[in-house]
Amino acid sequence: MSENIRMQVKANGSIRVTGTVDFVDADGNVVKTQADFSLCRCGHSANKPFCDGAHRANNFEAPAF
Repeated sequence: MSENIRMQVKANGSIRVTGTVDFVDADGNVVKTQADFSLCRCGHSANKPFCDGAHRANNFEAPAF
């Protein structure tokens, strides 16, 4: 994978990932490949590690990054 992956920390929200990413298990096996998604930072998502927008309903406030 040689493409540049971008991770953008959204104010009081998720981490937006653009580009194609391999998800690798503890043994080094690629279990999933996905492009353009958001990761949960608030801990309230029902679909962790992915964001489902729960931060809005829970008034998530993150410290400055």
